[in-house]
Amino acid sequence: QLQLVESGGGAVQPGGSLRLSCAGSVIILDDYNVGWFRQAPGKEREGVARIDSDDSTSYGDSVKGRFTITRDREKNTVYLQMNNLKPDDTGIYYCAAGMIDYSLEPQYGYWGRGTQVTVSS
Repeated sequence: QLQLVESGGGAVQPGGSLRLSCAGSVIILDDYNVGWFRQAPGKEREGVARIDSDDSTSYGDSVKGRFTITRDREKNTVYLQMNNLKPDDTGIYYCAAGMIDYSLEPQYGYWGRGTQVTVSS
């Protein structure tokens, strides 16, 4: 069964940067559509960015111009580069993967356990 492991979360000040990683195991992630989602306390899970199997990308409106999703096929890993972070970016960030492209909808079949991102002064 495909397993996804997120890493790279942490605490940063507003304006700072973080790079999250989503490493796949068992199955080659190249063939999958991969999305990054986040969930803040008391809020619904929100789609942040997604990359499809052809490396086309899409982003949530709140992160456009600040976040970048990329794929490293040699490392079987998808990254989320987050720049100019804001307090509203705080939450648990999850990566998800599936053979069907659900874009930014949280309907993917495989999910990681998440990594915490905290943006605070």
